Amino acid sequence: MRRISWVLLAAVLCFTLVLSGCGKKGADGVIKDLSKVADKLESAKGAYQGAGVMTIHTGSTPQQYQVEVWYQAPSYYRISLTNGQKDITQIVLRNDDGVFVLTPSLNKSFRFKSDWPEKQGQVYLYQTMLGSILSDNTRQFAEDKDSYVFDVAANYHSHSLVRQKIWLAKDNYTPKQVQVSDSEANVVVDVKFNSFTFDTNLTKDSFDTNRNLSAMNPEAKDTMTEIDENGMPVASTEGTGDSGVEVEPVVSQQLGAFGIIEPEYTPAGVKIKDTQEVADSKDHTVILRYDGVYQYTIMESRPKDRAVSLAPGSAVDLGFTMGVLTGDEQKTLTWMSDGVEFRITSANLPTPELIEIAASTQGQSGK
Repeated sequence: MRRISWVLLAAVLCFTLVLSGCGKKGADGVIKDLSKVADKLESAKGAYQGAGVMTIHTGSTPQQYQVEVWYQAPSYYRISLTNGQKDITQIVLRNDDGVFVLTPSLNKSFRFKSDWPEKQGQVYLYQTMLGSILSDNTRQFAEDKDSYVFDVAANYHSHSLVRQKIWLAKDNYTPKQVQVSDSEANVVVDVKFNSFTFDTNLTKDSFDTNRNLSAMNPEAKDTMTEIDENGMPVASTEGTGDSGVEVEPVVSQQLGAFGIIEPEYTPAGVKIKDTQEVADSKDHTVILRYDGVYQYTIMESRPKDRAVSLAPGSAVDLGFTMGVLTGDEQKTLTWMSDGVEFRITSANLPTPELIEIAASTQGQSGK
């Protein structure tokens, strides 16, 4: 009789394990594992390489970018963003010398000191995904075939990005997909990874600035033009046409040899005042002036074969590229997109509005 009781007890325990998934991990178990993964990335051997496609659903048509991400502990990053439609690549690089935004085809380089990306995550960075999951105590957890799926709050530069869904592989927690949505549940950014590997053989040279510039542009030259705190040139580089002296814009009969790119977003109570072309500009520089509740100018140019060093500023993620925010009383946001250098300057435009305007230039064609 006693033996039968033990048999029944064993059967009940086994049945209970079956009902509970026989050791199947729940949300708490996965969270615990992800904390360990995050700790390992910060260790001396932390590293990964990933690649995929990022689709941005803003503007008139969706824009796709090939994304390649490298990371090596303690703080080396290399993100390559390639616009397949225009075959232009930009590289965001962090090494011992600072943070750089490179456009190798133009031998263009923005350099600045920043704590990026610790305080400004990017949707395609694995640390950002882990941080979003681990920090959101209201996270939603689900399973989808071979993936764990987390629905968490979005913590990015734009107030329009509210939620994000993150798919992680069940077997090793590598990222498979990230979708960032707005307040109406519309997907704004979608990143799909087609490869991701931990413990790679990256070296310090993989994150060297000149190496990355010359690898994609053998004719790249190590020349820099210094920029002041407002993002304006203060020293010339031979052959670039920069004099370091402010040029008075004049109205031209033919504005913008390559067309004028107008941002899709304009703050409420603001209208475009006028559009001017800088006379005899070798960079085809055009200035757009806005007036109303806020006053600001947008400068667009198409630089030729020169690299630029920026004064210390803050890195700003625009989704399709990185921008640099400089200045205090008068702020300037500078960025490169598809071979065009943009610069927004304003004394009263709030930073979130600066970023929103800049992000809305993505996918816009010249008029």
